[in-house]
Amino acid sequence: MLAPELGDCAWRKSSYSGGGSGGGDCIEVADLPHRTAIRDSKNPSGPALAFTSAAWDGFVTGIKSTRPR
Repeated sequence: MLAPELGDCAWRKSSYSGGGSGGGDCIEVADLPHRTAIRDSKNPSGPALAFTSAAWDGFVTGIKSTRPR
């Protein structure tokens, strides 16, 4: 799916993305009904991936459980 096909989604980027030179390499996330979409912040009109809410929640939980504290 192309990001423009997602309409007027509210895309957001992690506050940890920094900004450094070139704005950092990061993804943007948008909450949709029953899905979560992600896209490359450097290519906002390019392709986006959409995941079920359950799949996205599992991904986020997994990331949080493996990062150093």
